[in-house]
Amino acid sequence: MRRGALVLKTKRKRSIAAAPTRAQAKPTTRHIYIFGNGKADGRADMKYELGGKGANLAEMTHLGIPVPPGLTITTAVCRTFNELGQRWPDGLETELQHKVKWLEGIAKKRFGDPNNPLLVSVRSGAAFSMPGMMDTILNLGLNPDTVRGLITKTDNPRFAYDAYRRFIQMFGNVVLGVDHKHFEEILGKKKRQFKVTIDAELPADALQQLVTEYKQFVHQQTEQPFPDDPRLQLRLAITAVFKSWNNERATVYRRLNNIPHTLGTAVTVQSMVFGNMGNTSLTGVCFTRDPSTGDNVFYGEYLVNAQGEDVVAGIRTPKPIAELQVEFPKIYAQLFKIGKQLEKYFTDVQDLEFTVEESTLYMLQARNGKRTAPAAVRIVTDFVKDRVLTKNTALLKIDPAQIDQLLHPTIDPTAKPTVIAKGLPASPGAAVGRVVFHAHKAVALSEEESQRVILVREETSPEDIEGMAAAQGILTARGGMTSHAAVVGRGMGKCCVVGCNEIVVREEEGLVKVGDLVIKEGDVITLNGSTGEVMLGEVPLVEPQLTGSFKQLLSWADQTRRLKVRANADTPHDARVARQFGAEGIGLCRTEHMFFGDERLPVVREMILAQDSGARRAALAKLLPFQKADFIGIFQEMQGLPVTIRLLDPPLHEFLPNTPDDQERVAHQLGIDLRKLRDTVQSLHEVNPMLGHRGCRLGITYPEINEMQAQAIFEAAGELIRDGVRVVPEVMIPLVGHPNEFRVAKQTVDQVAQQVMTRSKVKLTYLVGTMIEVPRAAVVAAAIANDAEFFSFGTNDLTQMTFGFSRDDVGKFLPYYLKQQILPADPFVKLDQEGVGQLVKLGIQQGRSVRRALKVGICGEHGGEPSSVEFCHRVGMDYVSCSPYRVPIARLAAAQAVLRQTRQP
Repeated sequence: MRRGALVLKTKRKRSIAAAPTRAQAKPTTRHIYIFGNGKADGRADMKYELGGKGANLAEMTHLGIPVPPGLTITTAVCRTFNELGQRWPDGLETELQHKVKWLEGIAKKRFGDPNNPLLVSVRSGAAFSMPGMMDTILNLGLNPDTVRGLITKTDNPRFAYDAYRRFIQMFGNVVLGVDHKHFEEILGKKKRQFKVTIDAELPADALQQLVTEYKQFVHQQTEQPFPDDPRLQLRLAITAVFKSWNNERATVYRRLNNIPHTLGTAVTVQSMVFGNMGNTSLTGVCFTRDPSTGDNVFYGEYLVNAQGEDVVAGIRTPKPIAELQVEFPKIYAQLFKIGKQLEKYFTDVQDLEFTVEESTLYMLQARNGKRTAPAAVRIVTDFVKDRVLTKNTALLKIDPAQIDQLLHPTIDPTAKPTVIAKGLPASPGAAVGRVVFHAHKAVALSEEESQRVILVREETSPEDIEGMAAAQGILTARGGMTSHAAVVGRGMGKCCVVGCNEIVVREEEGLVKVGDLVIKEGDVITLNGSTGEVMLGEVPLVEPQLTGSFKQLLSWADQTRRLKVRANADTPHDARVARQFGAEGIGLCRTEHMFFGDERLPVVREMILAQDSGARRAALAKLLPFQKADFIGIFQEMQGLPVTIRLLDPPLHEFLPNTPDDQERVAHQLGIDLRKLRDTVQSLHEVNPMLGHRGCRLGITYPEINEMQAQAIFEAAGELIRDGVRVVPEVMIPLVGHPNEFRVAKQTVDQVAQQVMTRSKVKLTYLVGTMIEVPRAAVVAAAIANDAEFFSFGTNDLTQMTFGFSRDDVGKFLPYYLKQQILPADPFVKLDQEGVGQLVKLGIQQGRSVRRALKVGICGEHGGEPSSVEFCHRVGMDYVSCSPYRVPIARLAAAQAVLRQTRQP
């Protein structure tokens, strides 16, 4: 073993190499940047090299703000470290030794010096803020010699031993793998022995005993003595922080927040300043504005005689920052001045960490503060009013996905819920209600007894539509982000959690099991559709408020964007909601959703069970008035804006009952032989219905279905036109894969349109186009565009068919693909631009090569996802369409797409 190396082993067979071995790597120009004493190598715009922490510490140094000196190891080193199998690249150790000597000179202290020891913190720092996800070590450099020197220098043995026990606890946990709870147990026992309740009340001799007991426990657990060489401690700590980039919580956080896994973390080594040196020392965290409301007030907390982790650990109750103005007025004034200086300089609300050591203030971190959506919107609009930001810059400051919070009820941030399970966050917001397992029960309880209910199903089907509408929220054990429950839930603006594999739904028994916990029908649960969490009992909710600031922001977005934004809406109510959120038309009206009312579903089933064309036409004639009335209502709500109506798409078996009990009930309702019904259900069964008898194939084999729907559309339009209402119908043929399929279906639509115009003596202006959702359609789009007057990319099915994934079963393996980084994101949530996106791009190019003015849009769920909206802008689409509750998100994302494109060189 080479000099300075140490192997530490725990009883859990874990081993950690203390000093990383050198490995050959491509030479880099620089591994480490310094800051301190008015000098810094880095800048604020180097966050991808130095992480947000290192870059901002460098910038604050340039600004003359009091920052303890230090050095930052770049993110490139972390990436190389991982590429080399967790080994340090060649040259890093030598460069680190040189920079530590520089730091010793600036701090006028020496590493390991028993008379004047240099102590440092070792912290992670990614390009994007990941609070609490990676590891930190404080007070590094302490050992039996340096702790005595610290006592001599400060004449404060309590402070010295407090710092030492904290270091052993953090280092033992982060570097050596000793469970944090064991240290807490030893600490708790010591507090009971000395009859105190908080750490700060322990006397020096108790802390000295803790140091001894901690080290003994580490030795026992690792079978190695606690390392006392400060340089070895530093190498170990840096390695541990690099490793923490790939710990589970950091990996999950990046996945949830769309942060690339390839960036790596920087490591900042900074001279320690101490908030636990007595009653003139303190530590705290503050925001330059209230992160919950956006109010222009200083917001935060602090603790006297404490270190940073005490503020967030909850062991002691911090004081509100307002009390600092009374207790330490000079410190408060200095802190407030620095905060406002940084807020103006970085043009954003700042999240600040600070320490006061014996009445001297030091800033340890400044970063853009995380805040709620209402706060974010208010802050940027206030900044525009104060001329800190331009309107365009303000638009770019807001995360479009975050404004979902403004459109749905959310969990009260002060609540402390009991989370019992977690699924996929399919539709945002929050919902509280009593558990029910059947759609009809949901309707009965909500309408007859005015009860709030949560519909819990193994998975939903179209028959559940009324129950879903009646419920406050929807929870399913199966399904993915574009499953029936997810798509319908988003369209309705319902809170929805799907694919919750932790629950076992026993509908027949009227219960749900979560491990040993049993939830019965009628019990109350709460859903968080923004996180996928399922909570026991009633958790307080906060209702959304569409403020003036929010409207102002969206008006700026509308002035900037090129893409039109439409909504997916199936009813007049949906259309009304869409208009309220700023939709400029309907990009997808799914006519099958109109068939599931109590009066309509029996007629649909009568049509399916018909034995010949005549009987089918008779049943369809009964449906015509319902469809026509729906279209009239939708056209009226849209007030002359375009409405794209998709003809019947799903396979017919979806309208028939599946369970024996339901089949018996329906047979009785329709007055038909039960055996005949079951035979029909069996005959319509398909091995893979998503690739079966559906879409345009259904309309070609049963043209009377398309004829009825086209008649309803054009008669509704004709009546309104006679009344002076402008109507812009666009008829969309689904699932086209061959030009001939489209020609046959379009011919039927055109014939019906001509018949209606002849009868009503009204001139109709309309378009007939297709959904591009079969990969072949994108490849032969030029041939289809000879006849099609618009394309709408149905990216839900296009993704499914391109990947070969069943979107309803993808939950069985997709979580593993995401966890193992096989896929960067769920392709049903975020458009796969490298694969599916290339088909979209090809389809647009092919279509416009034949029809230059071809109108092109997207109507899959990707139409409301910000990065997918940006892609749609880049490839030249005319509009995106999404659920009504995501229209504001798409409006903002479309504006940001313009601004980002114009900023590119």
